[in-house]
Amino acid sequence: MKNERLNKYLASCGVCSRRDADRLIGEGRVIVNGQKASVGMQVSDQDKILVNGKPVHGKNEKVVFAYYKPVGVVCTERDRFADKKITDMVKFPVRVTYAGRLDKDSEGLLLLTNDGELIEKMMRGSAGHEKEYVVKVDKEITDVFLESLENGVFLPELNVKTKPCKTEMIGKYTFRIILTQGVNRQIRRMAKELGYHVYAIKRVRVVNIQLADLKPGQYRRIIGNELQTLYKFCSKEIID
Repeated sequence: MKNERLNKYLASCGVCSRRDADRLIGEGRVIVNGQKASVGMQVSDQDKILVNGKPVHGKNEKVVFAYYKPVGVVCTERDRFADKKITDMVKFPVRVTYAGRLDKDSEGLLLLTNDGELIEKMMRGSAGHEKEYVVKVDKEITDVFLESLENGVFLPELNVKTKPCKTEMIGKYTFRIILTQGVNRQIRRMAKELGYHVYAIKRVRVVNIQLADLKPGQYRRIIGNELQTLYKFCSKEIID
C-alpha cells in the first residue's frame, strides 16, 4: 500500500484541508496507531487514524448520513452572513455535502454524503426521486386547495408550472405532500399562489430514507439494506 504524508491523506479522505490537518496534528488531535501523530509523517490505508477521537474512513469509502436539520440552520458551507451554517452544527467524521437543500425556515431530513455521483443522480430533476413533507398553513385546508397542488401550480416568479404531486390531509391546517422536483422554495411558492401562507415545513422522507425518530440536530449513518435500496432507486451499484 502506497504511503503519503498525513496531511495529504486526511485532505483526500475529506476530513479537512492540508493546512487544517497540520494544525490538528500540531495540537495533538490526530492519533495514528495509538500514538500522537507528527507533522510530515507517512501513512497509508492500513493505519488506524483518529481525528478528535473519531476514526477516519478510507479515501475510497463512501458514506451517507441522515441528518435532522433544525429551523434556522442554513444549508451552506461558506457564508459569513449565516448565523448557523450546517458545517458549524455537526462535525461529521468525513467531509460531506448535502444532496438537496432545505431553506433556513424549514426543518427535517437532509441527506449528506461524500459520494459525488450519488448527489448528482439525486439532484437530477428528470429522475423524479420522491421527497415527502408535512406542512402547516394559516387557513383551513380544502379539497380544492389539495387538488390544485396535485395538478401543478404556475409560479409566475419563475415562469414555471410545478409537476403533478401527491397530497394527503392530516389535520385542519396540516397536510402531507410528496414532490418529485426541486424548485426553490417550491411548497411556499405554491401555497402563496393559492392564497395560503406556510407556517412550518418538515421533510420526513427522501426516496426511501425516513426521518424516523431523529431529533433536531441528530444524525445517523445509513447502512445495510437501507443504503442498498437508496442506491438502487438512484440507479447506482455499490461496489463492496
